Amino acid sequence: ILIHQKTELLEAVTGFETCNQYELRNIMGQRIFTAKERSTVCARWCCGSLRPLTLQVCDYSGREVIHFIRPLKCTSCCFPCCLQEMEVQSPPGHTIGYVVQSWHPFVPKYCLLTESREPVLKVVGPCLMSSCCGDVNFQVKPLCESRSVGRISKQWTGLPKEIFTDADNFGIQFPKDLDVKMKAVLIGACFVLDYAFFERSRSKKERHTVIS
Repeated sequence: ILIHQKTELLEAVTGFETCNQYELRNIMGQRIFTAKERSTVCARWCCGSLRPLTLQVCDYSGREVIHFIRPLKCTSCCFPCCLQEMEVQSPPGHTIGYVVQSWHPFVPKYCLLTESREPVLKVVGPCLMSSCCGDVNFQVKPLCESRSVGRISKQWTGLPKEIFTDADNFGIQFPKDLDVKMKAVLIGACFVLDYAFFERSRSKKERHTVIS
């Protein structure tokens, strides 16, 4: 699945953070879902990329099929008691899983959990995330972390777009035979990574490590 964040003209010109919007496309480039952030002006202004929010994923008919809930949490490994988390609901109101950040001093790690909070997969990123002229890859691994079974890639979008906007493109390669519920949770992990590391707010730069 390819996830393209829409460029907001108001945000690009004024620097004022607006609600993010995304298009989810298949490998053929056909749009299959749209996603729209719901958050308050106060949260976007005061909390920036850490803001609490919900994401509504709708199909071509406008019916909401997946609902993501992200509470206000920290992103730094210096605060292990309040790390990133996202609840995944499908249909809305029915929890099917969670994305939970795992503490690590140098490497971004996230655990994909079932609705009963049983761990299934991990997402492990690089120690230094620099998107300058290249993709940033986060590996999807089993719990033992012995191999890579999938990938989330933050794709390079070109110098002008990278400098003047925070509209990002992502690609998700799903593990073979992955349960459809966990596919939705993995999409949620992609959104968590976008907000945690690649969302710039009020002239702040992207974060390149779990520390800063």
